[in-house]
Amino acid sequence: MSSHRGTPRTRPGRALLLVLLGVTLATVAGVAACRSEPADDFGAPRVTTLASSAPAVSSSRSSAPAVRVPVQDGALPTDTTVDAPVRLRIPALKLDAAVDAVGIDAKTGDFAVPPSVDQVGWYRYGPGFSAGAGSIVVAGHVDSAAEGDGAFFKLGSLEAGDSVTLSGPGGQDRTFEVVARERYRKTAIPLEKYFAREGAARLTLITCGGPFDPKTRHYRDNVVVTAAARS
Repeated sequence: MSSHRGTPRTRPGRALLLVLLGVTLATVAGVAACRSEPADDFGAPRVTTLASSAPAVSSSRSSAPAVRVPVQDGALPTDTTVDAPVRLRIPALKLDAAVDAVGIDAKTGDFAVPPSVDQVGWYRYGPGFSAGAGSIVVAGHVDSAAEGDGAFFKLGSLEAGDSVTLSGPGGQDRTFEVVARERYRKTAIPLEKYFAREGAARLTLITCGGPFDPKTRHYRDNVVVTAAARS
């Protein structure tokens, strides 16, 4: 597995998609495919529309402009407080998972996804819980040889219209609606599209999928679910 050494960055490299999306099945031999193989993709045009849309104005949320963090600098901005989500609930998956604020592992340059497969990680260098624009990224493991099914084991089964609720500070809830499910080879996923500060506010959920390579101990693909903020 490749790594990116040096100063942590605000936009993850492709190595993160090997680490982030599934604790590799290091003790399992002969696994040919991911058990959570998703159905056909849908909604790609909607994702493009969201990414290019002006952020919606809501009287219930701050009207302050989104803070832009240089991609070369891994430090959080000093002139704002980014509110971290603390819990993710997806009724269709019977999922209620704690959300950890994660960034970049300074030693490897990879996405520092939570070690427990029961938890998911919010990318703290991107938009926060109450962001009025951009992609709020939450990623999780699909499974583990040691711990079994991960929080996002069935992420690829979500359908259009499914509800996703993100909880923030003080017990606030923010509800999103699934509008797209896509799968990419890890070498081809358009990171700029999903780790973006521009466009309409949206929630991006990422895990692994596709065939499992017993030689590299990694799944081949990434499954990406996009959910649009409900007004």
